[in-house]
Amino acid sequence: MRQALIVDDHALVREGMVRTLRRLGRTWHIREAADMAAALACITALDSLDLVVLDILLPGRSGFHLLDHLRAHRADIPIVVVSALDDAVTMRRAQRAGALGFVSKCGSGEALLDAARTVLAGNLAFPALTDGGPERSGGHQGEGLTVGQLRVLKLMEAGQTNRQIGDALGITEGTVKQHVSAILRTLGVTRRSEVLAARRRAGPSSNSGERKS
Repeated sequence: MRQALIVDDHALVREGMVRTLRRLGRTWHIREAADMAAALACITALDSLDLVVLDILLPGRSGFHLLDHLRAHRADIPIVVVSALDDAVTMRRAQRAGALGFVSKCGSGEALLDAARTVLAGNLAFPALTDGGPERSGGHQGEGLTVGQLRVLKLMEAGQTNRQIGDALGITEGTVKQHVSAILRTLGVTRRSEVLAARRRAGPSSNSGERKS
């Protein structure tokens, strides 16, 4: 029996990924973990593990900490990162940390299945990355915010704390606070709780106002 581990804090997301990975075949047993502690306990308890599918936006410590641990102690396990942060910077960071594949949460089950099969065959499964161009904002609209601020904004909207945002993006908590302050000023609000309401009031806007620095 081959073993796969899905690490994601959202039960509905895990259920969908379990259904997808079961298509790898009847010889696969799919396990689940909601956070880094549960994932480490599962990894320690198993004699062998053939695949890890990992969300980097976990409660507490980010998935990048688990990537670092696996690279140091279980470098033989192929890892596919699945994340709502699907910009080039995040993908490159995941690859440098030891992931063999990357799938956007905006993608399909087929994309996850293809990535799993690819890394199990010993190959890399990353979307095409282009160097030299501006980073994508991961689907957010511009509003006079920089790309870095848009990445922080996306995690704010997902309910991440400043520390979790810093872990996910590889920046200090102080830098996150600076970005948050700039975002609040730009959106014309004073508290994080008002950000979602401000975004809804603004409605769809073009990316023409997005700055590249």
